[in-house]
Amino acid sequence: MNTVLIKNAKIVNEGKILEGDVLIENEFIVEIAESISPKSPNCKIIDAEGNYLIPGAIDDQVHFREPGLTHKGTIETESRAAVAGGITSFIEQPNTVPNAVTQELLEEKYQIAAQTSYANYSFMMGGTNDNLEELLKTNPKNVAGIKLFLGSSTGNMLVDNQETLEKIFSSTKMLIAVHCEDETTIKNNLEKYKAEFGDDIPVTAHHLIRSEEACYLSSSKAIELAKKTGARLHVFHLSTAKEMELFTNKIPLEEKQITAEVCIHHLWFTDEDYKTKGNFIKWNPAVKTANDRKVLWEALLDDRIDVIATDHAPHTLEEKQQSYLKAPSGGPLVQHAVVAMFETFHQGKISVEKIVEKMCHNPAKIFKIEKRGFIKEGFYADLVIVNAGLPWNVKKENILAKCGWSPFEGYNFKSRISHTFVNGELVYQNFKVKDKKVGKRLLFER
Repeated sequence: MNTVLIKNAKIVNEGKILEGDVLIENEFIVEIAESISPKSPNCKIIDAEGNYLIPGAIDDQVHFREPGLTHKGTIETESRAAVAGGITSFIEQPNTVPNAVTQELLEEKYQIAAQTSYANYSFMMGGTNDNLEELLKTNPKNVAGIKLFLGSSTGNMLVDNQETLEKIFSSTKMLIAVHCEDETTIKNNLEKYKAEFGDDIPVTAHHLIRSEEACYLSSSKAIELAKKTGARLHVFHLSTAKEMELFTNKIPLEEKQITAEVCIHHLWFTDEDYKTKGNFIKWNPAVKTANDRKVLWEALLDDRIDVIATDHAPHTLEEKQQSYLKAPSGGPLVQHAVVAMFETFHQGKISVEKIVEKMCHNPAKIFKIEKRGFIKEGFYADLVIVNAGLPWNVKKENILAKCGWSPFEGYNFKSRISHTFVNGELVYQNFKVKDKKVGKRLLFER
């Protein structure tokens, strides 16, 4: 039996911090108490030394690039970076090559992950203008949900047929996650900037091309359709102040039919950062203004926004160093997401309890993930020890994403992930990932 006793931890769970111990047997948490004695001589004891013990973060939106784009990243490389960053479960998106738009292609990704993933995994089924029949075969018990691109991003998966959208929204009880940017608005904006700059559009125009209007127009339409059809809608990576009026905090999360997500980069960067970071902070939707960031923070703290995710989407350095029009959107974030949020805790913007709510508890609730996202007896031992007072510097040699760069390169974080457990196994300790690919397929209580 694999038995681990974590002692002297600040256990963060459901809005409270308890100083105490956690006992793990095999894959599960079996006891939580102020003080626990080892039950057997073979029990491995880890002294948390008064540091935070949090549930492993659940990242509901990543792009790990396998199959088809493995020069950018693989399930193995990116899940390795994830566990180093305290993310123990991920939900990956369908715009790999080929796009995961049939049950067979979707299942192939699960088979790859079963062999290579360090973290627990699920994959979204991708919607297109003509695969409704395939979508409806998706098993709600072992697939996270359906993903629709209502604005084209990396990969050609734009769903822009209104009749098809209505059919999808009204035909499935599964959670539908959406990327919302209005294609016509973006194309018109792009033409305007091409007329002015030719092929030399500066990256500082990115948030004006993929504008507030483009985001609002698309997300408001998706929400209107969800209300009309009763669909279960989850809106990914919100980026504008204006969109915040579309969401509510008047009802408990469990009763919401429409939920909202914000990503690390939209909470961290603003359009001012394009001058120094350039294409390295080029994302879709775009990083926008300081006021947008301020209002996103307000909505996160007052519970109009339910989840913090990464939209981890690596590209090679060479790809990112191209001109604005050629450089793809997206960047690596899983390794630095949790410590970035702890940085904002140090800045007085958010409590540790709230970080855990938005990165661990709420993704588990929204997707109805079985026995994960909380530190509870009987739950899987996906656990992370965070030392909030052990600074470190992000540099090339400690970046684990396959692409080898980070928008946080050169930044000194005040907090460090010291230990990560996945299914009761210690998979990461102090900058070293152990060769233990113990990730399991996520299951859903639906």
